[in-house]
Amino acid sequence: MANSKKLKKLMMNTKRKLITKSDPKSPISEQYKTIRTNINFSSVDRDLRSIMVTSSGPGEGKSTTAANLAVVFAQQGKSVLLVDADMRKPTAHYTFNLTNTFGFTTVLTRQKTLREVVHPSDVDHLDLLTCGPVPPNPAELLSSRSMEEFLVDVYGDYDLVIFDTPPVLAVTDAQVLANQCDGTVLVVSSGTTEIEGAQKAKDLLQATKGKLLGVVLNNREVKDTSYYYYYGKR
Repeated sequence: MANSKKLKKLMMNTKRKLITKSDPKSPISEQYKTIRTNINFSSVDRDLRSIMVTSSGPGEGKSTTAANLAVVFAQQGKSVLLVDADMRKPTAHYTFNLTNTFGFTTVLTRQKTLREVVHPSDVDHLDLLTCGPVPPNPAELLSSRSMEEFLVDVYGDYDLVIFDTPPVLAVTDAQVLANQCDGTVLVVSSGTTEIEGAQKAKDLLQATKGKLLGVVLNNREVKDTSYYYYYGKR
């Protein structure tokens, strides 16, 4: 039993490994940098201050994509805040090996300030805001006045804030937040995401006031590497 638990923990740590941090010159890291470049070029007329990363359903790699994008933007020299806004199933604290006692929900409910709960990471220019206690009313928190004040606050401290949100088809949280972010990236998984689901997620995001920047195709097997990321305009 003990060996089984150790193996499970090792597999989880391996799965959550930030490739852009551990191996920044790998082919996968280069693909993330390509995504970064395309995001920058997608809005040449104005600065993108906030990006939301979501997916159509669970298990498609949105949290991994959000974390790695945060790393490559920080590597570019921008001050970045990665926010775990998935109040249904938060995972960023696992990825960065942090506690989740206080976080995003603590700030939105005015129990603590952003500066009291934000975590500096071991990546230069990158800070992390974990989710905090899971609330009973995520969508209401995201559409609250506190959320508006939160954005004003983070824009004063950071060049870019990246939100990891729940899947679009599961709950309304992503649609609510898309209305408040400068752009949205939709993650789909090759061989997992159904075409109908991806199309419905795209339609729901386009119905918001937010801008759909593009789609990341995740887990595409190719000859030279296990994963391939493709960024395409909608």
